[in-house]
Amino acid sequence: MKISYGILLFRSTNNNTEYLLVHPGGPYFKNRNEGLWTIPKGESLPNEIPLITAIREFEEETGYTPIPPFIELLPIIQKGGKKVFCWAAQGDLNPDTIKSNTFTIEWPPKSGKQSEFPEINRAGWFSFEEAKNLINEKQIPLLEQLNKIIKE
Repeated sequence: MKISYGILLFRSTNNNTEYLLVHPGGPYFKNRNEGLWTIPKGESLPNEIPLITAIREFEEETGYTPIPPFIELLPIIQKGGKKVFCWAAQGDLNPDTIKSNTFTIEWPPKSGKQSEFPEINRAGWFSFEEAKNLINEKQIPLLEQLNKIIKE
């Protein structure tokens, strides 16, 4: 089973909570929106501590370093069977300034040309309802858990 580790960043503005989501880069996701956004996440390096993986992946995908305290959320399992462990952290980052790492694939397909794309092509702050509409449906429980914790 593949495992990913991520951070769900949140902030409070005018008595409302907003959640940071990112949109995957690359040609396959270019014209898709609802149900495609995600928390910044990724797989660990050998012997890497899970929370350190989550922080590193967030930094690689956004250029921003989340800071403690971290709230551990219950893991979820995505459609493909990948288990995602997630921590929430309060923070504020300007979505216009994200700097994502890149990946290379053959594009266009069967062209023999290698093209480079950002892993994340945009980020945004969303209300709970907006985030539920945009996020990968299997990650909705992460939003719900954090929303419940914040309201307590």
